[in-house]
Amino acid sequence: MTATLFLIQTVFGFYILAVMLRFLLQCVRADFYNPLVQFLVRITNPPLLPLRRIVPGYRGLDLASVLLAFVLQLVEVLLVTLLLGRSLGVGGLLLLSVADLLKLLIYIYLWGVVIQAVLSWFNPDPRHPAARVLAQLTAPLLRPAQRLLPPLSGVDLSPMLVVVALIFVSLLLQDFLGLLTGLR
Repeated sequence: MTATLFLIQTVFGFYILAVMLRFLLQCVRADFYNPLVQFLVRITNPPLLPLRRIVPGYRGLDLASVLLAFVLQLVEVLLVTLLLGRSLGVGGLLLLSVADLLKLLIYIYLWGVVIQAVLSWFNPDPRHPAARVLAQLTAPLLRPAQRLLPPLSGVDLSPMLVVVALIFVSLLLQDFLGLLTGLR
């Protein structure tokens, strides 16, 4: 049972991560020709292309990606709860699915900012595909933080401010979910 649980969470987790990253990279208008972006596009196109015929985009947002990530997360939560022998109502399944997607969003940005900060210590090649995608992904969070907290003596503390804010939001989400459901 533990191995099955691990396999379900791993397979669904990686694919949901790929769909979520594709959505976020479209939102920040990342370089479409970047090899990493192309990889995400290729692995997520099979379910997304037919879904886009049914679910239109809205103001540049790919709602088909959001729906796909939500449905995949819902199926994962349902499979895990069935495997563990627990039962949740429809509302509980929906709430846990949304909460898990929000946690994933927070973790994507949290790790993105941490990796971006660590990479800045080594001065990577800015043309490297991973460095470019990471910079494009984290820029919407880091730019406002850099305006709020400019570098002090050449040291940029804005990533620390963003990490603290993301952890705070994650804890608020966890507390809110705990109050609503009492499940986690």
